[in-house]
Amino acid sequence: MTNPAARLAGRREWTAFTVLLLPLLLVSMDVSVLYFAIPSITQELDPTATQQLWIFDSYAFALAGLLITMGSLGDRIGRRKLLLIGAAAFGLASVGAAYATSAEMLIAARALLGVGGATLMPSTLGLVRNLFQDDKQRGQAIGIWSGAMAGGIALGSVMSGLILSHFWWGSVFLINVPAMLLLLVLVPVLVPEFKDPAPGRFDLLSVPLSMAAVLPVVYGLKEIAAEGFEPLYLGCLAAGLLFGSVFVRRQLTRDDAMISRDLFRGRGFAAGVAFNSIAAFVMMGSAYFTTQYLQSVLGMGTLEAALWSLAPSVAVGAAAPASTALGQKYGRPVVVAGGFAVGAAGFTLLALTGTDSLWLLLTGAGVLASGIVAVMSLVSDMALASAPAEKAGSAASVLETGSEFGGALGMALLGSLSTAVYRGDLADAQPAVRETLGGAAAVAHQIGGQAGETVLAAAREAFVHGMHTASYGAVALLLAAALIAVTRVRRTEAARTAEPERAAEALAN
Repeated sequence: MTNPAARLAGRREWTAFTVLLLPLLLVSMDVSVLYFAIPSITQELDPTATQQLWIFDSYAFALAGLLITMGSLGDRIGRRKLLLIGAAAFGLASVGAAYATSAEMLIAARALLGVGGATLMPSTLGLVRNLFQDDKQRGQAIGIWSGAMAGGIALGSVMSGLILSHFWWGSVFLINVPAMLLLLVLVPVLVPEFKDPAPGRFDLLSVPLSMAAVLPVVYGLKEIAAEGFEPLYLGCLAAGLLFGSVFVRRQLTRDDAMISRDLFRGRGFAAGVAFNSIAAFVMMGSAYFTTQYLQSVLGMGTLEAALWSLAPSVAVGAAAPASTALGQKYGRPVVVAGGFAVGAAGFTLLALTGTDSLWLLLTGAGVLASGIVAVMSLVSDMALASAPAEKAGSAASVLETGSEFGGALGMALLGSLSTAVYRGDLADAQPAVRETLGGAAAVAHQIGGQAGETVLAAAREAFVHGMHTASYGAVALLLAAALIAVTRVRRTEAARTAEPERAAEALAN
């Protein structure tokens, strides 16, 4: 429902929004920008296996661990001010990463990039909530925002490959610097400041508590996806959940809570966060299969696989803004449920792929991504619209943290289900073959000849079988989410529509 009293955004607001897309693209691209640079980094900096993992993971962990803190901080000091601080930090960290002379220096720079990214993501989404007061315009903006974030992750690896074909490995970080300088110049001119007029004290103790709740869970889920259900990783999950319960209890009992209780009083906020987390679950879970399929099943090189993986992004670019128009025409409940159903159709196509089905895989990935990005656009708008404007930064940070959890959980559970089927199919094979498809490819290369081809063919069949099983599980989850969305979102929309009418009646009486 459009609020007739809301001021329509004009050219200035839309120009400011275009500027805000810049940090969003760079933060999402930095998730995948190192895919092609690692061989060069390994040759020059000689990191250990553990250091190589941390070069990848320090960025994601710092980002996930500080989202809640930075969202709350932005509400207090101003979202524009935090965005500018984050842009400066991101630019400086990019220079540090580009000219790192040791693995330790690169890890530290990547962690600082994650800190900067944690300030940029909730600040940009919170500012979108404040710039666009009209429901229709805000929905359009968030649809574009969601599409840009999804497209940035796919674009990062391709940009990395193209840049590294001409320049040294540090150049993948230097592309951030002119963009951040541009941001520092344009944001003060185009973007007004927004902050909570009465934020209360900043709860310092909640900062380490939130990190202790988020980081062990994200780490445990990522490692379970890669290594299986080891005691250490299960212990990380337990520790994170324990600290999470302490954090939640603290938020429920303090007036200056980092996550305001007012957020969850809004109609649709909790449902929006939950549906967005489910969408991230299946989106990242599907990426676990498609990237491995292109490289290990079809035997593509990394750059070739990255270029092919851009194909579904074309559908995503159209789906995000189209979902807003469809939601306004047919109602948000219908389109959210339909998006989940389209995602289920995409996973069904993945369940039909063989060991040489490039176009079927890409079609399935495109259909899946279109449906899920449509859901993300609408439920993100639903969550932000229900939150008080002065708490927009906190609302955005909770939404983004839910996406991080959902994505990590999707890779862990769907990946583990696929791996279990893979290992079951190859129970009689040698351990290296049974462990991963990559290990099977290495063994097949060592054996060579027809025997090696037989080993690799069996491993590819087992991987595809595992992907089929996990896809059917995702189909069941998405169909259940579609059924729940019909009733839950409709109830939320009905309540939101009734609130202005009740307020008008109260004034009349």
